[in-house]
Amino acid sequence: MGKRLIKNATIVNEGKRYRGSIVLENDHIEKISHNEDFIVVHDYEKIIDAEGLLLIPGIIDTHVHFRQPGLTYKADIYSESKAAVAGGVTSFMDMPNTLPQTTTKELLEEKFSIAENNSLANFSFYIGATNDNLEELLKNDPKKVCGIKVFMGSSTGNMLVDDNNILENIFKQAPFLVAVHCEDENIIKQNLSKYIELKGNLLDVSYHPLIRSNEACYQSTQKALSLAEKYNTRLHVLHISTAEEVNLLSKLSIKKEKNISAEVCIPHLWFDNNDYNVFGNFIKCNPSIKSKEDKAALWNGLVNDYIDIISTDHAPHTLAEKQNNYLQAPSGVPSIQFSLQTVLESMKIGKISLEKVVQKMCHAPADIFKISKRGYIREGYFADMVLIDLNKSFFVNCHNNYSKCGWSPFENYNFSSSITHTFVNGKLIYENGVFNENYRGKRLEFDR
Repeated sequence: MGKRLIKNATIVNEGKRYRGSIVLENDHIEKISHNEDFIVVHDYEKIIDAEGLLLIPGIIDTHVHFRQPGLTYKADIYSESKAAVAGGVTSFMDMPNTLPQTTTKELLEEKFSIAENNSLANFSFYIGATNDNLEELLKNDPKKVCGIKVFMGSSTGNMLVDDNNILENIFKQAPFLVAVHCEDENIIKQNLSKYIELKGNLLDVSYHPLIRSNEACYQSTQKALSLAEKYNTRLHVLHISTAEEVNLLSKLSIKKEKNISAEVCIPHLWFDNNDYNVFGNFIKCNPSIKSKEDKAALWNGLVNDYIDIISTDHAPHTLAEKQNNYLQAPSGVPSIQFSLQTVLESMKIGKISLEKVVQKMCHAPADIFKISKRGYIREGYFADMVLIDLNKSFFVNCHNNYSKCGWSPFENYNFSSSITHTFVNGKLIYENGVFNENYRGKRLEFDR
């Protein structure tokens, strides 16, 4: 690739906002020009005039379920990476609850091979922990794998780790980051029995936050934090959903060096339990979407840096699966294509600053997972970047939703901002609804 120029953009990066231009060469950022210091070269392969547009680093989504292998009737790495880049996501980290489950190094490398041939975005994959695969977890190179996924509460795929001795050994011996789904299984089972007995066939999704309750999340997260502090584990707590968990995390933030991080996901920031009346099973996810007060606490946790990352937990299921009754309908919400736009909507009503959006969706994922040369607009870094038009609306319909499942809870929503261009490793992969599908993303590497 020859040199490419993005000029006249409003660059948002590292807590600053300024007008500038950027030269791309091959897969990296060659030069950043500030203010009126325009870069004059006459042999650019492509020039994009970004007047009136924002330029930010590519979004790094640290929590997705792209369903390949084994569940490709509802999603696959190609389709979901396409949806990702349409939403400004240039890198993703995929979970292990596929068929077969990604619980050995051999199966993990098979997923990497699939992505190398099919993914439009950059990628990494978690290896999944079970009650009997500690040896497999220890085989992996921390520089080449994003993390170990531990289900301390069961969810789609039933990979529950419920042997306390095994759990302690994972926390004690893990050679790199441990990402944990925290819900107390015993509390959930007790609540489920209670509400089945109470409501019988009338049990519906409005009871989901009572079954997968605040207490179930709090107890499990508290246990994970205790284990991490006991063994000095590099812990990342997935999809925080309650005010009680935010309070736990707020106490950690006073420590000078925090070895524990946490994320919040788009469904928990956008919806609350009143929305079950409108969306039903289509917003059923684990952990459950909870009250307005919990949602407000999550936003407070973000802006005060108790919560480090915004991710999606993008989890497609077919329309037919979601139209089952409550107990049979699977949990999961597809959201990766619209994650940035939802947060920009919240930014426009004052919930979060634009600089903080970039921190939580670009910089922090790179820092926390120690991703090599990504997450920032810096000379010498990979050229993963997104152009945004804050004044161009985007109406979601079945034709511009690229997730394979074919539906979205955001359908018929008119976002007030649009993603206009997405660059992956310097290559323009998405431009105003048009994809360059001749390029494939790269395996993420980690400075550990």
